[in-house]
Amino acid sequence: MSPTDDNAPARSSARPMEGVRVLDLATFIAAPFAATILAEFGAEVIKVEQPGGGDPLRQFGTATEISDSSLAWLSEARNKHSITLNLKAPEGAALFKRLVRQADVVCENFRPGTLAKWGLGYDVLQAINPKLIMLQVSGYGQDGPYRDRPGFARIAHAVGGLTYLAGMPGEAPVTPGSTSLADYISGLFGAIGVLMALRAVDKTGLGQVVDVALFESIFRVLDELAPAYARHGTVREREGLGTRNVCPHGHFATRDGGWVAIACTSDKIWQRMACNVLDRPDLAHSHPTTADRVQARALIDGVVTSFTTARPTAEVVAVCAKGDVPCAAINSIADIFADPQFEARGTLHRMQHALLGEVVVPDVLPRLSASPGGIDTLGPRLGDWNDKIYRERLGLSSSQLENFKKNNVI
Repeated sequence: MSPTDDNAPARSSARPMEGVRVLDLATFIAAPFAATILAEFGAEVIKVEQPGGGDPLRQFGTATEISDSSLAWLSEARNKHSITLNLKAPEGAALFKRLVRQADVVCENFRPGTLAKWGLGYDVLQAINPKLIMLQVSGYGQDGPYRDRPGFARIAHAVGGLTYLAGMPGEAPVTPGSTSLADYISGLFGAIGVLMALRAVDKTGLGQVVDVALFESIFRVLDELAPAYARHGTVREREGLGTRNVCPHGHFATRDGGWVAIACTSDKIWQRMACNVLDRPDLAHSHPTTADRVQARALIDGVVTSFTTARPTAEVVAVCAKGDVPCAAINSIADIFADPQFEARGTLHRMQHALLGEVVVPDVLPRLSASPGGIDTLGPRLGDWNDKIYRERLGLSSSQLENFKKNNVI
């Protein structure tokens, strides 16, 4: 239901996470993405960054005219404010403990044990604030034989089993989409964990640790791989353009050099495709079940390929849509910017930046009908809230601030 529908619930001006304070100590994507989701729905998120350079994400990806604000930073650090603080320095750790008294959530992605080494382990922080929730994201989790190993999304894709599945049969495994998928999935699990922990605080008055491992986030979304191997010893291999247990179900070339994805995931859909799209009712009768079609994959995929390669992409999609068969063009980002569905839903969110003009970022998800999230600001400049936090909230004097700056504490 669209918020503009006559029967849609009235919108509230308050966002559901308002009143929640988050200290985001993390860098790059996974834990910061969890904090961004909370910020989009009203939480106050203070990005705690190392003096001098800040989060390396500021320099990652496509640069802008602002030296500390890449496009990746502007998009992924939205709705946050920044302070600089050297947690390794005793004075910095002391200031952080004062901030923890006023916080609900801490997000971090240091290697396990790092905060404890600085005297800022969860046991210490929870003694200061019993309700504190700490989201800890790492490559392998907080325990186990790999806990101390460095980990990034590409490594998690490999360890978690996804990379093994990606690519053409018999060829080299590839990183799916060349994206940081594990980081974003882990951020989602992290945000869910924080929300559940906040609910538990309401009931018990006590916070807890949310432990998210990048490799486990990937492993969790690999459908039946685990039970199939445990029960039958099945090792799914790279399947390329198709899907081993369904047909026709894959990617097909079109006449104008494009590609479409077609998904006949049930016998009913195949009946519609054979009769209404391919004009081959004989195939609907001769190969009515998935097992029949998988057995005759070369025949079925060949007929579908003949259909798609004889038509331009838009026509293939239109004919399939008319026949009620799931089909879509395989979009590049240029295609996405021209896609009316993205435009209609505002999925491409346009923001005005004071120095850069229009910046386009992905819109807020999920969509709540009565209390939706929003994007108020893009990624902040380094230390934009130093005065607000240190002067107004912690009551530091000008001389104290100058001294801390001189000694690289803030």
